[in-house]
Amino acid sequence: MLKRICTKKIIISSIVLLIIGVLYCIPTNKQNIKKEISYVNYDLETSEVFLLDQNNNLSRVKIATNHQDEELIDEVVNILICNGEGEDKIPNDFKCTINSNTKINSINLKDNTLKIDLSKQLLDTKKELEEKVIESLIYSLTGIKEVKNVILYIDGEILTNLPQNNITLPTTLNRDIGINKKYDLTSNKDITKTTIYYINKYNDTTYYTPITLVNNDTRDKIEIIIDELSNRILHNNLSSYLNNNTKVLNSEIKNKTMYINFNENILNDFDNQDILEEVLYTISLSVNDNYEIENVFFSVNDKEIAKTTIKSLE
Repeated sequence: MLKRICTKKIIISSIVLLIIGVLYCIPTNKQNIKKEISYVNYDLETSEVFLLDQNNNLSRVKIATNHQDEELIDEVVNILICNGEGEDKIPNDFKCTINSNTKINSINLKDNTLKIDLSKQLLDTKKELEEKVIESLIYSLTGIKEVKNVILYIDGEILTNLPQNNITLPTTLNRDIGINKKYDLTSNKDITKTTIYYINKYNDTTYYTPITLVNNDTRDKIEIIIDELSNRILHNNLSSYLNNNTKVLNSEIKNKTMYINFNENILNDFDNQDILEEVLYTISLSVNDNYEIENVFFSVNDKEIAKTTIKSLE
């Protein structure tokens, strides 16, 4: 009798252990999710490119990329080329900027200056898009951290003029050329360019669109940036979440860091001393395009509230 009971217990215990073993070996959805998150956070590289949105404004879009150095330059340009090797990476709400027949003749990067030679098809575009093609190319290339300046060749000759609009270009190009330019000039003297990033939305996509104001405003550019972002009258289809009573009390730059002291109207929540992420981004992206800085410190009435690092925005 005792032997029979012991045998029965052994059989039951063996069955239970077998079931536990089988369940332990079966992969769960939770395990798969962890692996996917780990891959997204640590393995995926991105670059910023500037593509046409539904309103034909060049806008900042983050794209997954796979290469470094000159191979990354090749990859970024091919994302901009219609029917290019990287066009499948473009989100549905955006459009390529460069003619599909454009070829990359050569790429040479040295001392942060990129010499890139493209075929003449680069300029085969509508007159109203001719300048945007160049802006898209230069802003996308200078979004690569190793590239500060670009010398653009067309079939071996430096491009210094846009033929359809008769626009003269400097030999060395960078973000000083501006993007999506809006002109408000009262004089040919003291002309300044200030690039400001706004929030844009299409369907469920939120992104940032830069506008370069070309005018005679000689104030410090941070004052222009804040005044424009807090202005109730914004450019068509663009938004800003900055309170219209926001003011810069003072600002300074030390060791490639900009310190900006605001009044309390920049706060989204006064009790929690909170600034909206969208506000931090529009200001920081704008500062990055107008100053040679690496960090931005945000203070309210001399009390530090937030900090952004430019590298984290790229």
